[in-house]
Amino acid sequence: MHVPITISGEKVAPFRNRKGTLSHNVMVVCDFDINFTFISCGWEGSATDPKVLRSALNNGFPVPPGKFYLVDGGYANTPYFLAPYRVVRYHLKEFARGRRGPKNHTELFNHRHAVL
Repeated sequence: MHVPITISGEKVAPFRNRKGTLSHNVMVVCDFDINFTFISCGWEGSATDPKVLRSALNNGFPVPPGKFYLVDGGYANTPYFLAPYRVVRYHLKEFARGRRGPKNHTELFNHRHAVL
């Protein structure tokens, strides 16, 4: 997630994210009880999600054997990380518009991914 920040003029460039705002890129991991189990913070807003994840994996972020994490569309699918289909409806509010449910298997997957 991107946390908005205010920073002095000469330090702005690396903190400008892809949407043009100033932020810190923060990776948080939680369990099914919504307890934080890992936090990686302090990244400039321009840091990509895969870069933050790669650093976390190199610095002690554990992936339990036989398990995987649900991740957002900023990450790639791997044996340990399950991302939604790209360019397919994903956010719950998109499914609420017009009260139309998923129309195919990719939308159904993304809907269930978003619910989790």
